[in-house]
Amino acid sequence: MASLLQDRLTTDQDLLLMQEGMLMRKVRSKSWKKLRYFRLQNDGMTVWHARQARGSAKPSFSISDVETIRNGHDSELLRSLTEELPLEQGFTVVFHGRRSNLDLVANSVEEAQIWMRGLHLLVDLVTSMDHQERLDQWLSDWFQRGDKNQDGKMSFQEVQRLLHLMNVEMDQEYAFSLFQAADTSQSGTLEGEEFVQFYKALTKRAEVQELFESFSADGQKLTLLEFLDFLREEQKERDCTSELALELIDRYEPSDSGKLRHVLSMDGFLSYLCSKDGDIFNPDCLPIYQDMTQPLNHYFICSSHNTYLVGDQLCGQSSVEGYIRALKRGCRCVEVDVWDGPSGEPVVYHGHTLTSRILFKDVVATVAQYAFQTSDYPVILSLETHCSWEQQQTMARHLTEILGEQLLSTTLDGVLPTQLPSPEELRRKILVKGKKLTLEEDLEYEEEEVEPELEGEHESELALESQFETEPEPEPQEQNLQIKDKKKKSKNILCPALSSLVIYLKSVSFRSFTHSKEHYHFYEISSFSETKAKRLIKEAGNEFVQHNTWQLSRVYPSGLRTDSSNYNPQELWNAGCQMVAMNMQTAGLEMDICDGHFRQNGGCGYVLKPDFLRDNQSSFHPERPISPFKAQTLLIQVISGQQLPKLNKTKEGSIVDPLVKVQIFGVRLDTARQETNYVENNGFNPYWGQTLCFRVLVPELAMLRFVVMDYDWKSRNDFIGQYTLPWTCMQQGYRHIHLLSKDGISLCPASIFVYICIREDLEGDES
Repeated sequence: MASLLQDRLTTDQDLLLMQEGMLMRKVRSKSWKKLRYFRLQNDGMTVWHARQARGSAKPSFSISDVETIRNGHDSELLRSLTEELPLEQGFTVVFHGRRSNLDLVANSVEEAQIWMRGLHLLVDLVTSMDHQERLDQWLSDWFQRGDKNQDGKMSFQEVQRLLHLMNVEMDQEYAFSLFQAADTSQSGTLEGEEFVQFYKALTKRAEVQELFESFSADGQKLTLLEFLDFLREEQKERDCTSELALELIDRYEPSDSGKLRHVLSMDGFLSYLCSKDGDIFNPDCLPIYQDMTQPLNHYFICSSHNTYLVGDQLCGQSSVEGYIRALKRGCRCVEVDVWDGPSGEPVVYHGHTLTSRILFKDVVATVAQYAFQTSDYPVILSLETHCSWEQQQTMARHLTEILGEQLLSTTLDGVLPTQLPSPEELRRKILVKGKKLTLEEDLEYEEEEVEPELEGEHESELALESQFETEPEPEPQEQNLQIKDKKKKSKNILCPALSSLVIYLKSVSFRSFTHSKEHYHFYEISSFSETKAKRLIKEAGNEFVQHNTWQLSRVYPSGLRTDSSNYNPQELWNAGCQMVAMNMQTAGLEMDICDGHFRQNGGCGYVLKPDFLRDNQSSFHPERPISPFKAQTLLIQVISGQQLPKLNKTKEGSIVDPLVKVQIFGVRLDTARQETNYVENNGFNPYWGQTLCFRVLVPELAMLRFVVMDYDWKSRNDFIGQYTLPWTCMQQGYRHIHLLSKDGISLCPASIFVYICIREDLEGDES
């Protein structure tokens, strides 16, 4: 089981020193700074820490959980402690998902550099591993955990303990027979390659073997023609050519002789099924594959709500880390709530709450640095400004000076456009969304414009939303009287310097769809609370769809969601709402749907809406859909599971009882869920063999979520893993679904094996 990683662990000077361990200061806050002894374990995959060099150690983090390493100057927390701790000796370990960063300060610049270089090297090695290398590493990790006395050998007693750790309940006699068969040296223990053979016997896939033999004439191999038949008949790859089948054999057949003879062995066949080509997510949908030259309003845009918050809405921490995380996951619209701050510097926080405050200029600098690391397509800064004239001028200066050429400060061709530009035309540009003066408006009128909605968010959040949303829209005359009355109390007048930076995304209050059509322009955008948007969908769904074909809409979570929970974005996408803002700091079903939706198209943050949501004459109503295409029936055979993670790692005897739940989200009539029975005491290789059936009217809007749960007859079933994807990106045939954690992190090698079949309904369109 030797690997490049093992070689580096014994030759790289930095990694050798990290394995010896070093004393560093762990920093959690301005008041919590404690010395801890950190050491890289011999497996090269985990870092442990203790209070002192020879103290009781416990795991700190796994290398596979690390996204990147930043130096001390890039740490928001360490920068706030420059008077106490030298930045040059500090660094930050940034994790995948929503786990908090780990800030460390070494005793010298040299020691900090050793850890930074060493961790960068390990992260690069792990990131570059292919599926087989990850499996080998996973196996090596289990060997290390099972080898309790660390002698490089595993007795049968240790193997029995390991099986429980690996979620396997197995008859002792059968387990011993596998152990003896793998112990070719007859030493009574398993070493290296013997353990690999034991694992292969343990993970023998009878259901895959049966499938392989059904297409193989001799049961030993698939010829090129046999493999081609399998790809066309079962995998529904009708256009597959001999050249493509040969390319797959070259890619996945492990033996050189098999490649030369153009045949696929059972090992090669299994390798193909576990690969990206055998994945449920169509690899053709992974890169940017959609037309990116249409107007912005023709796309769903990955959007964040109160991006600066990394916790709840009332007392949570505000941090630039919220912007970094959102932008790195492909978010293209971030929100900035700006208020007057001390010393003439505007601050960002959730107004009228106890959330902490950060400098506006730090937010802008962070956006400038991270805007285009994940996607080249435009970023929208959704400004909610509550500042005085003077601090608005400061905001405008920071935006102009810090963003520089990235900031879109004029129309693309210098003339008044007739439609919104496309993501392609706006590549690597940052757009400001906010209130704007026009040539016809004087400052007094603009003051009136600011007041009615005030971006619609904080004022409605602070009121009881149930009361706020059920009030009828005031008549225009009545509303004008309200505006004039409120104007007297308003002190905030829009500053022309800030107004001039709003080019294509002028914020306006929504009164009615008729009013928008008669008075507004394509470059104006309205914001809706989730409650108001959902009500409009029910009352005037088709009007909302048509509104969203020519103008952008932004929807934000209810002000009652003080815990930063989320709504289901699917309901709003069904009406063509482009910017459905999510509390991205909160994991769960709703974020799984959002992440799954934007996983396609290169993860660029823009997804082209279906044509019936782009047609301004569309008759589509999300509550009473008539799809332009035929309804479809989906058959899913849930076959088996592989290496499901153990929920309670501290209890060796605790083994999961897994079941699979399949959920469909789309228009209301398509939303459904079904689940399999549970398999008792087997998280390692459970077999279900059950078929689930769904009928979907509007597949163009449907999302599928596969969830593996641990059955519990006493209480709610426990979450094990999930995977969510758009219907339009799903591959038919025998496919593996590689599971993700609640935070969207890979649970490799955990997967479920399914058979997917989609049939066109013969009955035609139905409402």
